[in-house]
Amino acid sequence: MSNPFRFKQFTVHQDRCAMKIGTDGVLLGCWAPVAQVNSVLDIGAGTGVISLILAQRSTAAVIDAVELDEDAYEQTVDNFENSPWGDRLFCYHASFQEFFTEMDEQYDLIISNPPFYTEDYKTTDQKRDLARFEDALPFEHLIYGAAKLLADAGQLVLVVPYVQEEAIVNLAKIYGLYPAIITRVKGTTTAGVKRSLLVFSFAKQKTEENELIIETARHQYTEDYMQLTKDFYLNM
Repeated sequence: MSNPFRFKQFTVHQDRCAMKIGTDGVLLGCWAPVAQVNSVLDIGAGTGVISLILAQRSTAAVIDAVELDEDAYEQTVDNFENSPWGDRLFCYHASFQEFFTEMDEQYDLIISNPPFYTEDYKTTDQKRDLARFEDALPFEHLIYGAAKLLADAGQLVLVVPYVQEEAIVNLAKIYGLYPAIITRVKGTTTAGVKRSLLVFSFAKQKTEENELIIETARHQYTEDYMQLTKDFYLNM
């Protein structure tokens, strides 16, 4: 049994979800640009935490999510309904491939903490693998579908392993999406870069590149990280 994760303004139950709340999803939700965003799509909702963070941070009237796994879908729906923003949040039970084939909505912001790993990392837990692995949602499908559903002035926001950053940037260009912002995330000042936070748009522009360090020492968070997450984590 996994305990609920309590934030300052909402609680996320996660006992039915293969992938529990982690730094990547929370950081992505806190970091994503939300100015002048009226419609959001969260691909691979999991617990629904990214959508909930964006509901708190933005005035978006429509925040849609899509989730393939039935248990995770049902838990996301419950988390949405029990939040202060239930009237703005909606989750579809479908694969993203089904969703982008059948839907013709246009979104100002499309966001995803996508499955990362490849064959080498498979475990005996099929549901966890499905949540974590690119098999279920290849990056090519993610980028293609996002490009189809993104409004002309919209932005696609992803968190990806740093080792895959260059390949994903090159893949996005095939579908007319160009990096506007790249923030490379390090656990500590001496650690290597682990993740890349990416903002893509249809506009060709000079990419803003920067770095975010999470901790200076164990549980000693940097000012930048605290500023990003202080409205959400109870202990910030």
